Amino acid sequence: QVQLVESGGRLVQAGASLRLSCTISGRTIDAYSMNWFRQAPGLEREFVAGISRNEVNTLYANPVKGRFTISKDNDKNTVYLQMTNLRPEDTAVYYCAARASAYVDARPILYDVWGQGTQVTVSS
Repeated sequence: QVQLVESGGRLVQAGASLRLSCTISGRTIDAYSMNWFRQAPGLEREFVAGISRNEVNTLYANPVKGRFTISKDNDKNTVYLQMTNLRPEDTAVYYCAARASAYVDARPILYDVWGQGTQVTVSS
């Protein structure tokens, strides 16, 4: 059974940096394209960033472009989300998700394996 476990979320001040990690077990990460999504209280889950299976293609939501970077380490079976210049509006539970496809896509319905989420809180 494939499982995803996120870590790295915590309370930080605006302008800080934070790196989230998501480790896959049950199968190697090089079989998947990987996304990060987030969900703030009272709002729908939204796409944040994605990386294709071969790591060639990445995709970012407009609010995080230039501030967040997604990367994969196949040796560690882990995908990362490096977040810089964090803003209070980045506060959310961050989820990683896996799709057994070569291609990255922003639509959450296409992702069939999800982690439990990690809380990121950015204070002003």
